[in-house]
Amino acid sequence: MPPPCTSAWQDRPPTPENIQRKQMQLDQPPNKPGPSKPPQRKRQPAALPPPRKKSTRKKTVPERYTKSNVYGKKHPVEVEKDILRQRDWKKVVGEESSHPRRQNIPGGVPIPDSVPYYSSDEEGGDDVGSNGSEDEACEMLGSPSPSEEEEAVISRLSREGGVGFLSFLISKAVPVREEKEPKEWTYKDMIGLPAGQLEEWRAACQQEIEILTKRHIFDMVVCPSGCRVIKNHWVFDVKPDGRKRARLVAKGFSQVEGKDFNQIFSPVVRFKTVRLILALAALEGWFLSGLDVRNAYLYGELEEEIYMEQPEGFHARGKERHVLRLCRALYGLKQAGLAWWRALKKSMEELGFINLDSDAGLFKCFDEASQTFIIAVVYVDNAIFLRPSKAAVEVMKKRFMERWESRDLGELKEFLHMRIGRASQSIYIDQAQYLQVVLQ
Repeated sequence: MPPPCTSAWQDRPPTPENIQRKQMQLDQPPNKPGPSKPPQRKRQPAALPPPRKKSTRKKTVPERYTKSNVYGKKHPVEVEKDILRQRDWKKVVGEESSHPRRQNIPGGVPIPDSVPYYSSDEEGGDDVGSNGSEDEACEMLGSPSPSEEEEAVISRLSREGGVGFLSFLISKAVPVREEKEPKEWTYKDMIGLPAGQLEEWRAACQQEIEILTKRHIFDMVVCPSGCRVIKNHWVFDVKPDGRKRARLVAKGFSQVEGKDFNQIFSPVVRFKTVRLILALAALEGWFLSGLDVRNAYLYGELEEEIYMEQPEGFHARGKERHVLRLCRALYGLKQAGLAWWRALKKSMEELGFINLDSDAGLFKCFDEASQTFIIAVVYVDNAIFLRPSKAAVEVMKKRFMERWESRDLGELKEFLHMRIGRASQSIYIDQAQYLQVVLQ
């Protein structure tokens, strides 16, 4: 017989801990079974409450349609359905409905037979008619000065009330339309104007497009794949002389920084500098002359590649899917002001002007013939030229206007909403007129 197989742990000698643990197991008494738990009883389902007794009280329903009801024997919803059914029948079929028409009386105000009428006890009489329609009530407009019969009909309607009277009041109501200023218009508002005004405003839009085309503001090209196209809108205004002005403005808020533009800051002259120059002109007796550059922002050249949709309502025939690639700045672009400033500064340097480091909007030019300075103050598209000699100022203005299309304002009367008045060696400035506009 081969020896029995034993494990390695059985061949090991017992340790004191194992001997002590085995002795404790032998000394422990065996577990005695505990008392048996009583069997649990199953819960009985709760008894259902007894059924409620039905009320023996009878439900009294009042009569809904009595003589005191102005709607007659029909529910108001049914009355409205009859009105809509009759109106739709006329609209689709083009024939008169089978319902009896009302009778007209002399004077133009019809008597609505369809209006329910209940006479008082004193007058006597029975109910007559049924419900009226909107089309019939619209005919009860009457004349500016109603006759006695018309007044009687209106008085009876007001006494009876109901659908006929409400329809009569609705037909007499005048819708209130809030008139918008031209600056608040959209192109859809403009095309809703009468034919005469519409032609004038469309002519103003066409004139704006011709100006942009003449100055080569954009080129019409096929939209490249993957490029962003910004939108535009029309801005309308009426000039003080009554001229209608339409301007195409780009929606610059849709431009993306770093892709459509980088820098947008454009320096302007400070108001303190303007008051200081006016005070110096009063002390020295210098001549002041102003001018206004027309469409100044359209002169700035763009460094970025920007595409824009065609103007609303003026798409080129056969090229509806083309877009406009902007070559120069347009009103509304983020960098339009900076582009104009760069073009202006370059032009002023060619005329011999240099701007000050302390205020970029103040330019000076030294005239060697008279050994004096000519000073120019520029704020966006408004400029002031001043010098002791009026002839020298006019010569410099003429050179400036040869480069930029400008409007000569002559002797300075207003600048940046400041009214400027001059008396001998004093110059008075105020903003009274501008404050009145703001308060209005």
